[in-house]
Amino acid sequence: MGLSLPEALGYEEDLAYIDGSLGWTVTLCAGANLFAGYIHSRKAASIFSSPKVCFGGSGAVSGVAQKTKDGYLVNGFWRYATGAPHLTHFTANCTIEENGSPVLKDDGSPEIRSFFFNKRDVTIHEDWDTMGLIATAGHSFSVKDLKVPFDQSFLIDAAHASLSDPIYQYPFMPLAESTIAVNTLGMTRHFTELAQDIVANRQSKIGATAYESAIERIGAEQQKINQLSAQLYQLVQTSWEELLSKGQPSKKSIKKIADTSRLLVNTCRTAVTTLYPYCGLAATSSASEINRIFRDIFTASQHGLLAFQR
Repeated sequence: MGLSLPEALGYEEDLAYIDGSLGWTVTLCAGANLFAGYIHSRKAASIFSSPKVCFGGSGAVSGVAQKTKDGYLVNGFWRYATGAPHLTHFTANCTIEENGSPVLKDDGSPEIRSFFFNKRDVTIHEDWDTMGLIATAGHSFSVKDLKVPFDQSFLIDAAHASLSDPIYQYPFMPLAESTIAVNTLGMTRHFTELAQDIVANRQSKIGATAYESAIERIGAEQQKINQLSAQLYQLVQTSWEELLSKGQPSKKSIKKIADTSRLLVNTCRTAVTTLYPYCGLAATSSASEINRIFRDIFTASQHGLLAFQR
């Protein structure tokens, strides 16, 4: 849709609030659909003329592409392709080889390129079996001796963008960090509101003192989350304005987005674990809404991007 990143984050947060699997799937597939701006423009126009096109896949470099005279011969196995049943095309990263040897860049590191494959050329392995984000259906996929033309390979880099919209000039890492962060934020907002309702309904059982203490703690956690959320959105807005005025966000903004995204996700996780005991045994039922959100949050938390400090 050519939205600005701050606008997109707002939508993604709201979708994750409604349902974790919904928000996660739309976000991860939107990230993959973004590759439309880096593949050959004629190829993109042909593929994305379909209203039901949906890219998705893996960011792992777990494939090998052997360069040939007319394209690549690709073999690989990739895990966690969010939304696999809905995808029309699967995206994947591969190291490049030529004549049986790795192709190296000028600095000696291996050359890595991104690829996309039509669903009909991919084997889906239905192995998504997790406690949460169940409806994302993030199954594994593989290809074997698949011949791929050159125009199904691309580089995720502003210098190689084929579309002129500002979003294709925005660095991929802060985009990924902020989009994952707002998904956790949306789910956590929903969790804390449900916790507040549950505690209110338990007031007569737990007593006035415990009730007031619990409500105060929920409010304190919500305040911390809201403050960090506002910071992240402001940082992304600043970085977007820098992109429009200067051609790229500053290194300072990119670093702050990385740090704040991680701090926000960690604060959300801490808040959920703090407030969960206030919700009673009913919250342990897998059929309860708050339990589903709890499981979604702690499945999303295993995504490696924001799990560790940079």
